Amino acid sequence: MSAQKPQARGVLGAASAFIGMSVVAGLLVTAAVTPAIAVTGMAANNSIGVFEGLPEYLNVEQLAQPTTIYAKNGDQDVPLATFYSQNRLPVAFNQISQAAKDAAIAGEDPRFYSHGGIDIQGTVRGVLSTVGGGGVQGGSSITQQYVKNVLLQKCEALPVKTKEQKTKYQQCVDDSTGVSPDRKVKEMKYAIGIEKKYTKDQILVGYLNIAGFGGSVYGIEAAAKYYYNTTAAALTPAQAASLVAIVNEPTSLKIDDPNSKTNGAANGYAANKDRRDYILGKMYQYKKLTKVQYDEAVKSPIQPAITPSVRGCQTAGGSAYFCDYVQKIILNDPTFGADEDTRASNFNRGGYKVYTTLDLQLQQVAEETMASYVPETYDRANLGGVLTGVQPGTGRVLYMAQNKEYSQDPDVLNSSPKFTSVNYATDQEYGGSNGFQVGSTYKVFTLAEWLKQGHSLNETVNANVRTYDQSKFKDSCPGSAWGGPYKPTNDSGGEEGIRSAQTATTQSINTAFVAMAYQLDLCEIKHDAEAFGVHTATGSPLNSNPASVLGTNNIAPLTMATAFAGIANNGVTCTPIAIDKIVDGTGKDVTPPASKCTQAVDPTIANTMAKALMGPLQSGTAAGMNRTGKDMLGKTGTTDGNEQLWLVAATTKVAGAYWVGNIEGHVDMRRIYPTHGTTPAIARTAVMRTMMSAAVGKYGGDAFPAAPDKLIRGVQVAIPDLTGKSPDEAKSILTGLGLDSADGGPQDSVAPAGSVSASDPAPGTQVSKGTVVTLFTSNGSLVAVPNVVGQKLSDAQAALAAAGFTVKTAGGNSPISTVQAQDPAGGSPAKPGTAVTLTLAPTIPTPTPGTKG
Repeated sequence: MSAQKPQARGVLGAASAFIGMSVVAGLLVTAAVTPAIAVTGMAANNSIGVFEGLPEYLNVEQLAQPTTIYAKNGDQDVPLATFYSQNRLPVAFNQISQAAKDAAIAGEDPRFYSHGGIDIQGTVRGVLSTVGGGGVQGGSSITQQYVKNVLLQKCEALPVKTKEQKTKYQQCVDDSTGVSPDRKVKEMKYAIGIEKKYTKDQILVGYLNIAGFGGSVYGIEAAAKYYYNTTAAALTPAQAASLVAIVNEPTSLKIDDPNSKTNGAANGYAANKDRRDYILGKMYQYKKLTKVQYDEAVKSPIQPAITPSVRGCQTAGGSAYFCDYVQKIILNDPTFGADEDTRASNFNRGGYKVYTTLDLQLQQVAEETMASYVPETYDRANLGGVLTGVQPGTGRVLYMAQNKEYSQDPDVLNSSPKFTSVNYATDQEYGGSNGFQVGSTYKVFTLAEWLKQGHSLNETVNANVRTYDQSKFKDSCPGSAWGGPYKPTNDSGGEEGIRSAQTATTQSINTAFVAMAYQLDLCEIKHDAEAFGVHTATGSPLNSNPASVLGTNNIAPLTMATAFAGIANNGVTCTPIAIDKIVDGTGKDVTPPASKCTQAVDPTIANTMAKALMGPLQSGTAAGMNRTGKDMLGKTGTTDGNEQLWLVAATTKVAGAYWVGNIEGHVDMRRIYPTHGTTPAIARTAVMRTMMSAAVGKYGGDAFPAAPDKLIRGVQVAIPDLTGKSPDEAKSILTGLGLDSADGGPQDSVAPAGSVSASDPAPGTQVSKGTVVTLFTSNGSLVAVPNVVGQKLSDAQAALAAAGFTVKTAGGNSPISTVQAQDPAGGSPAKPGTAVTLTLAPTIPTPTPGTKG
């Protein structure tokens, strides 16, 4: 017995101290209500001093609420996905049934409406039970419980990634919920302050909205929905008492585990029913229920109708990757917090309504088209595919679909290759991949620089396959030094020769575009791409080596759609945005990330690019794609080995990108037949025809502005007379005029051997810059026939003999006869030894003197 006495004395001492503080708190509450009452005694005065030294008012912050992302279905905003750390749906006082209010008061704090924040009677009873070994017993008023939950909410907002953060979080929880006199006294003081600041009804509804109801369910409305599939306003007395019972001990009294041995379906959720019936008894005791109502409620079995509130982007179906993109935008935006942890907490707790740009009608077309042409899995390749589109002039992302199912669950991701968390449409920073080589779609930026430098669509280049010395390419970007041979080839045969820029674009001729780039600055081509918003998916700098002209940079589909939107929008490129409007949990507007629009190239350049890019859809590599009757530009892209395929197109209203190819591996997209009995290479035209037809059907499209004639035909140049010039001198003259040259080989000519003897086109012909002029050189085998017409025969014979020609005469042979005509004519080229036929004028006899006529 003696061993027990010190412990008993300790228990009693702790109880006395606690009760003493509670009494002081009660007196303070009374004093706050009735100032005339004085508190006397040294012990009381000392306790008051300690109590008064505590902070009085607790800042009640906004409750954690779910954030919802919305998409557009016509004029309607449709919920796409919900995010929360605490499933809570705050409601007003008049949106809660009277039965729920009565159950909370009867079960937790019967004297709620009569005390000043602290129920002294309940507190003393609870302390005696706790310190006397009878188990922890409630004694806190509803106001005190509200205070505890508000403090706990502040803890729940803390990050818990690092060890230090976890320690800080646990300390916060202990300070908010631990069983100690110090914490209890602080809670009392806050409760008194709460009672001074808010009405009883405000405190009660605050308590019912903040209370935990097990798991991630918080607040009476979310609890009503989750456990009974009803609303707080429609709760019956039995349902209300059952929910309030859970608050008392959420882990053991929640009713969502039918297999629980102590509180499951087999025993009628006995633990919850015991507490429920106790609360119903209190409601009857305090005359909140009639005897009939009470009996009916007690007899009713507990029959939960569990209705989970699904959350996260996986609930958004085929729109999940767009949803993930929106979430990443918010988590990357400093508007929502100083660091990622804070932004994540605010996103999951802030109750935001995020209204996005997603057009569910186009999204449905994208999803259905993707499902039709690119399977989720394929035994011969790890196939990936994306359809995504933006609105020129605003940057609004209208659709985003891919051929995989979304998940962030590692177990799900490892279960099948049809699942991925990677958004192939976007940059790595926004949940995307490393990007994919874009092939010939990148040629549009060489076309832009070609036009900027004064060249035209009709200007031609030598598209023959040849080996370049990479060091001869101009690249003014710092640190760029290319060397070694480079021999580009074409996708198809028969594309070599002299080709115009328009033909090169329509037919996507690699060798022509490299020849164009050879006349330009590779660095400026890179800058043109950047001006259209192009960047690598990983954020590393774009390469500007000669091969980059043909699309070797790894870029996300959304980026290419954005660039082509800029071309169709008179050269004004707008960065993509996915959010139209954000409203926070208090109903205030939050400024969403805005699109930044810049003039990438002069409008005349963009309009000429648009004209050129209509070619591939009319008669080129994507012929037949555009059947809308509206102006549409586009460009195909195919990488080495046909590993990645692209088709990007745009009207003035919608720009879209389609990518299909290898996520991993090197399978040839022209040698597999995953769907429709055809290859992805052939099918891409049909895919984009379906997608862009739907886009035009909803948004329409305007005619592209006319391109200026000088950028189509170019400045016309007259071919100079180069006869007699050396080949090098002739080539130099042509280069200075912006013309190219080709060697036509030797020919018989009167010009000095080795000099230019003729050109094709001929001198004086008007041609565009870049035209290839064929130069012929003289072999010196011909001599110009002297012109002897009008000379006496003897003189003519002497002149022709001196030039190496023989003579035939016609019409006489008198030395004094005059040459009337010659063949070949004077000045004609002829080989030495050629006989020149001279036609002589008739000789008139001279009369003899003295002869009569």
